[in-house]
Amino acid sequence: MKGTYLGEFEEVVLLTVAMLEDEGYGISVKQQVELRTKRTINLSAIHSTLYRLEKKGFLNSRLGEATKVRGGKRKRIFYITPYGVKSLKEAKSLREDIWNSIPTYVLQK
Repeated sequence: MKGTYLGEFEEVVLLTVAMLEDEGYGISVKQQVELRTKRTINLSAIHSTLYRLEKKGFLNSRLGEATKVRGGKRKRIFYITPYGVKSLKEAKSLREDIWNSIPTYVLQK
């Protein structure tokens, strides 16, 4: 397993795959990331992140059924692993701990 650090974009993609459950494939992840971040994302950035997260053990994938809509091509469906869930929970806990440590007056500026 290569590296366990989750970058900001990797965390967003991993959260999105978890949210999509069995519908997490390139285009669906791209659409949800763009919708939620209000940023334009290149599909190749999504694909490279999905494969990197899979290589790190945060995701697994399988080929879905071929469809006529895709000209008989099969989608690669990504889903989160237990290790991915654990990593997201740790990232959330870390962020909450830091947020809770910020003095109130700092956030009132």
